[in-house]
Amino acid sequence: MKLDFEYGLGTMQAELPDNTDVFISGETVKDPACIPEDQLEAAYLESLAHPIGMPTLTELAHKGTTVTIIVPDRVKGGEQPTSHRKLSIKYILKELYAAGVEKKDILFIISNGLHPRSKASDAKAIFGDELFNEFWHSGQIISHDSEDQEHMIYLGTTKRGDPVYMNKYVYDSDLPILIGHVQGNPYGGYSGGYKHSATGITNWRCIASHHVPSVMHRDDFTPVNGGSLMRHKFDEISMHMEEKMGHPFFCCDAVLDTYSRQIAIYSGYAKEMMPISWKLADKRTYVHWAEKKYDVLVFGMPQKFHYGDGMGTNPIMMMQALSAQVLRFKRIMSDNCVIICSSACNGYFHDELWPYLREQYELFQHDHMNTLPDIDRYGEYFATNEEYIRKYRFCNAFHPFHGFSMMSCGHIAEMNTSAIYIVGAQEPGYARGMGLKTRATFEEALEDAKKKFVGQNPNILALPLTYKRAAVHLCMKNPEEDCMDEYGHRH
Repeated sequence: MKLDFEYGLGTMQAELPDNTDVFISGETVKDPACIPEDQLEAAYLESLAHPIGMPTLTELAHKGTTVTIIVPDRVKGGEQPTSHRKLSIKYILKELYAAGVEKKDILFIISNGLHPRSKASDAKAIFGDELFNEFWHSGQIISHDSEDQEHMIYLGTTKRGDPVYMNKYVYDSDLPILIGHVQGNPYGGYSGGYKHSATGITNWRCIASHHVPSVMHRDDFTPVNGGSLMRHKFDEISMHMEEKMGHPFFCCDAVLDTYSRQIAIYSGYAKEMMPISWKLADKRTYVHWAEKKYDVLVFGMPQKFHYGDGMGTNPIMMMQALSAQVLRFKRIMSDNCVIICSSACNGYFHDELWPYLREQYELFQHDHMNTLPDIDRYGEYFATNEEYIRKYRFCNAFHPFHGFSMMSCGHIAEMNTSAIYIVGAQEPGYARGMGLKTRATFEEALEDAKKKFVGQNPNILALPLTYKRAAVHLCMKNPEEDCMDEYGHRH
């Protein structure tokens, strides 16, 4: 069969055996029904009127209450007029104003964590024209700056000993509101809830307690699940924030489908709300479909996706993207599984977005750096580089420590595959420098894999659009055949 896979700015065709299975998110197995657009307002008002585990906003707020509304950046969640961010803010503002809160006492914070601080164009895409024009020009939409020491606060450590730093605007506010997305995430199962606050409004020292090899290379991290040490750390860090603030976050999270449409809306206290939201999200995200384990996974990597332009050509970001798929698909991979992935791999690092990754890549090529964890000891050196920090703060670049979390994730692909082939690379040395095999075509890569790793009749799974759609976590059709359930229990 002939299939097209993402490649650079276009596609690349592969001719695969006719018995190849194909899975496309949102198509092969349909998502649970989303809320019809004409019923979204009622769904939001119902959720806000009956928050889980805490009072309503109208009970929590009054005239003089200072409010921070923490909103995720553009990495996920959709930007359509009916997106969760836009609608949740609309109805939350309605509740706050009804309680007597004044506009001047509301501050929106884009929770980019170590991601690039949002430009005006980003904020307009997130909030929409109306909200943007209402709050941007008065300085009431800001982007989290984890290196602005004046507006960060150290809250001590969790009982486990992890340092907790927090955005001081949020800490000082009377009512902190988290807008979140319950959408599949390779780091701990889902976005939203306590993951949002533990990563979005803190700094690199706090994030370095969980986005590191000692956490990400544990047996409980792969495949993706909601019971890993990383997930527990998210909860502990965020609950420590709540303890020090003296009150909980008020959350408004939406379970989203493949196209970032709302399946359900949940509001309230994260500790009680998250498990309830996950039960429904599990039906969309942990898809029990595979009837056999697969020896070969085939997919394509566009140049621009998820973290930005160059994600599919920058060799370090490519490794993170490959490992994210391993985390999602490990349950249906055979023990000797091979990945074949197209990438232009053309040397485009996008140095403005990731100014430190070229240096990091070159460092990895020398000085006894045999596997990706070997470079982890340079994390603080890069994270405190003043020029890279200035580019994060003022030039919309990723924070330099972000590259080390990418390296930590990137090693997971090597840990769980026999080989990874990059096909169509224009500068194949960059791929080989990350330990990847290179071939010109899908067909050549498959023939080589048959000879060396998977035999002449491998089970092949093709995954078109895998980086273009909100991903699922693929599972065996019979849950008893999964190596681990959704919550970290091994079978």
